[in-house]
Amino acid sequence: MCHEKTKPAEEHRSMKTSKKTTEKPQIRTNDIPTTVIHQTWAVKYRFNVEIDMVALLFFIGGLMTRFYRLSQPKHIVFDELHFGKYVGMYMKNTFFFDLHPPLGKLLVSVAATFADFNGKFKFDKIGSPYDDSVPIFALRFIPALCGSLIIPTSYLLLLELGCRQWTAALGAFLLLFDNAFLTQSRFILMEPILLLFTLLGLLYLLKYRNMQLRISGVKWWSTLSISLIFLSFAFSVKYIGFSALALGVMIVWRDFWFYLLPNKQITNQRLVLHALLLGATSMLIPLLVYVSVFHIHLSILSKAGPHDSIMTSAFQASLEGGLASITKGQPLEVAHGSQITLRHTHGKACWLHSHAEVYPIRYPDKRGSSHQQQVTCYTFKDLNNWWIVRRPDKSNLVVSSPPDAIKHGDIIHLIHGITGRALNSHDVSAPMSPHNQEVSCYVDYNISMPAQNLWKVDIINRNVEGDVWHTIQSQVRLIHVNSSQALKYSGRQLPSWGYNQMEIVTDQVHKQDDTVWNVEEHRYTKFDDEKERERDLMNAEMIPLQGTKLSRWAKFVELQYKMLFPSQENIQNHMYSSDPLEWPLMTRGIAYWVSSQHNGQIHLIGNVAVWYAGTLCLAIYACLFIFYLLRRRRRCYDIDEGTWNHFVNTGLILFCGFLFHYLPYFFIDRTMFLHHYFPALMFKLLLTAVVIEHLFVLLSFSKIAQTALGCVVIMWMASVGFVFVKFSDLSYGLSPLTSSDVARLRWFETWDLIIHKE
Repeated sequence: MCHEKTKPAEEHRSMKTSKKTTEKPQIRTNDIPTTVIHQTWAVKYRFNVEIDMVALLFFIGGLMTRFYRLSQPKHIVFDELHFGKYVGMYMKNTFFFDLHPPLGKLLVSVAATFADFNGKFKFDKIGSPYDDSVPIFALRFIPALCGSLIIPTSYLLLLELGCRQWTAALGAFLLLFDNAFLTQSRFILMEPILLLFTLLGLLYLLKYRNMQLRISGVKWWSTLSISLIFLSFAFSVKYIGFSALALGVMIVWRDFWFYLLPNKQITNQRLVLHALLLGATSMLIPLLVYVSVFHIHLSILSKAGPHDSIMTSAFQASLEGGLASITKGQPLEVAHGSQITLRHTHGKACWLHSHAEVYPIRYPDKRGSSHQQQVTCYTFKDLNNWWIVRRPDKSNLVVSSPPDAIKHGDIIHLIHGITGRALNSHDVSAPMSPHNQEVSCYVDYNISMPAQNLWKVDIINRNVEGDVWHTIQSQVRLIHVNSSQALKYSGRQLPSWGYNQMEIVTDQVHKQDDTVWNVEEHRYTKFDDEKERERDLMNAEMIPLQGTKLSRWAKFVELQYKMLFPSQENIQNHMYSSDPLEWPLMTRGIAYWVSSQHNGQIHLIGNVAVWYAGTLCLAIYACLFIFYLLRRRRRCYDIDEGTWNHFVNTGLILFCGFLFHYLPYFFIDRTMFLHHYFPALMFKLLLTAVVIEHLFVLLSFSKIAQTALGCVVIMWMASVGFVFVKFSDLSYGLSPLTSSDVARLRWFETWDLIIHKE
């Protein structure tokens, strides 16, 4: 039967009640000697320490499971190949490039520093043994500690949500005895650090929400700030952490809309000021944390390294060694007679290149070419990358004194240094991109195809670098005068006749990253004789160099661009990759490591009893929520207002947390693995405990029904423990396994457990 309510009930908030303190009698200071007053002030400092024994026990359980023989196996396990290598580069102050923010790697490197890791070990192959110079325990310490802290933190989070103590303990129990969380916490991996910061941020966010009635206090603002700092830390470990930050900011502003705006006790002026402060806090704290992390990252990585080619010439030249050792002392201003190499500024590193070979007369699709000299983009430094800048009205190639500097808008020829032919384009389709014009070096076949080799210099950052064409710093577009098209790196690879180098074309659309170039290496031509000039070019790469100054902020901006808009292709169809639809039912795992001597292995497989129950409870919560909403719309109230509000508040954090961390992967075009599911999985397991508590509340009308449900839950928890123990061999990788042992652990056909020893 539906009961109509005359007034909509106000949403109930879970508030923690403070313990009552005994009030001390007032002491009149005028009745006490002065010396006594001073003694009274001296003993006023007191500290209260509260220890939740249940949380402490969960923490101890986490330490015991995560730190058990942490240094085993003494081999590189899965992505330790990458993260261990990055930590080693921190130790050597060597620049590296990673698609994820650096906070997690920085924390691991702190532990490595205390352990005196020298960073010389080469993380070259998964399964390779560590040598004695590698402090394995120290490198795995931070992820293992964070993995241990996740468990009591989740317990405290559920308590702060207003859940019963047994519910909070159940949620922590599920995280403690999940094999996947155990495996991920024992190696140099970033997920445990990410998850801990996410939980801590949400824990303090709940503390902030539970103080909503006491706004604008120091404790109130400091609690919100701590929450945003931890959520920003999560974002600074991996970009999926932005989902947690977005969830936190959404909840803050939702509470402002539902609780503060309707509050008539708050004046309009105070409300506006509060909104402005809230907005500033929500934006500035994440920005300051994120920028500060990268400031530390870039201040440490001051030397050139193997990943330099991803960055622009200016970035590379600002690092010690590398390009800086090549460009020292080179002229700043590009002039008539300058010998230059032109680097594709954005995206993949390659240099404008030509060689004596010509385009085929006809392509496989029967299209004809100009049969002129090939112009390509080459991904290695080479003598054929050198070009000479010449003004069209000058016949010699020697730099005058003073140099005749090239400026924005000037018309030039680009003469290939080795072959002496001019860069050219004409109305012929490019070999791999027929909708674009071909680029060549002009060969006069005397067949009525005149040269079209004039190019206009367009300096796109002249508001910063000025109108004069500068080495490294100036970013230019070369506009073909006859066709008004821009010289472009197409990103297409030529066939074997083009030595599999990259295609160069011209494009009518000027404003795109692939049309931007910069001069990387530069010298002035001293000889007009062709043979003397060629001999001079042979020594072109032997110039000693010094670093180019680039501000920390400019480095930060460029690095963000490269990280957020990566140009490199992602590996597709990896044998252990999976898609988001496969994750909830754990269709596939990931092989992390296998022993060379037996079938003992580390395989990322979760606890089946936990994962499947979590997926079921996720569906139950969604169905109940929709059912309650429809019923309440009909003014039918099946549960009391307090139970409903608790159901909504827990879903706001946990169910929305799951969606925020799960749905984005459906829109990401890259190779994905099971471990990408971990943030969403954490919310799902905590929601599982909440759903079980809610079912107990729904069955409160019958003690028999509650008892039956309790028995089912106890049996399920026993099965969780059983599965955890059974699959622990795949989490620790310590036990030698026979082929039959591995076969017994393969519960699903899609689990690719490895058997390589009969």
